[in-house]
Amino acid sequence: MPKVISIHSYRGGTGKSNFTANLATTVASQGNRVGIVDTDLPSPGIHMLFSLEADDINKTLNDYLWGRAAMEDAAYDVSANVGIEGDGKLFLVPSSFKADDIAKILKEGYDVKLLNDGFRKLVKGLQLDYLFIDTHPGLSKETFLSIAISHILILILRPDKQDYQGTAVTVDVARQLKVRKMLLAINKVLSSMNLEALRQKVEETYTAPVAGIFPLSEDLVQLASEGVFCVKYPTHPVSQEFSKVAQHIVA
Repeated sequence: MPKVISIHSYRGGTGKSNFTANLATTVASQGNRVGIVDTDLPSPGIHMLFSLEADDINKTLNDYLWGRAAMEDAAYDVSANVGIEGDGKLFLVPSSFKADDIAKILKEGYDVKLLNDGFRKLVKGLQLDYLFIDTHPGLSKETFLSIAISHILILILRPDKQDYQGTAVTVDVARQLKVRKMLLAINKVLSSMNLEALRQKVEETYTAPVAGIFPLSEDLVQLASEGVFCVKYPTHPVSQEFSKVAQHIVA
């Protein structure tokens, strides 16, 4: 049974796309067929992590939403880009990063119901084991859909008062939508913090398990989105933490 995993944060700047790229790559490297859909239409960017350049992309999620193409036609096999071999496969459906397309989405919106239909056809057409949805921050119709159809929702937050408050709102919405499984990931944690105390505080606050705690890493910052971190630094503590989160997904 294919699993749908939504990666979400209430605020921008939490490292959501980096998180999605690394976690999906980790799961695909274990021999699974994995898809990612970038539904952050107003501010797309995950394609850069997979070294997809403008000349490489001729169809996007936007084309599907505007009736120009099937979602499968906008799926790019990026397995070789991240060194995945054997049975594992990784596909990405990017959103358009053209200014005119972004402006059109912001002005006209789109039929959110099309996403659910597209996700189903993508999973079936590519025979996916896992589908990751990289969402737009905040709460919207698209967010509600992604949460509602997900087998697993991963909420990313930083140890920051605004993040704590926004995450509380999102957790409440997720429970109202009866999300099947909810996990928390704490990102950009200072090395001076007590990790076990932080885990306990967050789990008690939201009554949900913390799947991973990720340090604020200079190595990750220096990579500057030029590739997937866990591929370039497979033994790094950050990469090892992604492996731990992946265990929650494939269990």
